[in-house]
Amino acid sequence: MYGIPIKIRRASDKKAKWELISDHSGEFAQRVPPGEQDYIIVADIKTPKGQPKPQATVHIDSDERQDVSLHLTQEELSAR
Repeated sequence: MYGIPIKIRRASDKKAKWELISDHSGEFAQRVPPGEQDYIIVADIKTPKGQPKPQATVHIDSDERQDVSLHLTQEELSAR
């Protein structure tokens, strides 16, 4: 889905370090510093009251590439 705000933060942080927008293919890319770290990726969309925003946790061991998918339901997108 095009134009979805994406926020990425280290799992140990409270605020997002990177903010992106998904492209026309619904994709985004962000390079993070090499080294062992966990990251939280959040689709920053409005959700029904009391429901969490779609998110994924990614563990990076070194400097490898990691592909991640967030699958949004039509219900989540309708609330947007």
